[in-house]
Amino acid sequence: MVRISNLELVEILRKNARIPYVKLAKHFGVSETAIRKRIRKLEEDGVIKGYTIEVDPKKMGFEINALIGVDTKPEHYIPVIGKLKLMEEIRGLCSSSGDHMILLECWFRNSNELAEFVKKLEKLDGVTKICPAIIIEKII
Repeated sequence: MVRISNLELVEILRKNARIPYVKLAKHFGVSETAIRKRIRKLEEDGVIKGYTIEVDPKKMGFEINALIGVDTKPEHYIPVIGKLKLMEEIRGLCSSSGDHMILLECWFRNSNELAEFVKKLEKLDGVTKICPAIIIEKII
């Protein structure tokens, strides 16, 4: 009996979520139906939470792709998260245990937009630190 590795299947889908089930079936040496059932089960179990695309911000007119670390006073953490969720500049929002409490991924058309956004963050009640870093190149 051929065993389909969930990890291997997920890694293949992470690299190309549009890969045809027929190709996956051939790769694993199983039927297309077996692949469909396994993927459906991974979706139902919440392992696969959704499918997405990867975008090149520069080709969309955004010259600056930045990661911004944000720290807050502990009592302001939840309200700040709530306000950040509403900001259209933010493409990704993560809670972190590293150097910063909150990490943002943002796209800006130019450095002036980045500067204005940092000023907007500074005005949020309870924000104590903002550390932007511009991504030069995404490697993988």
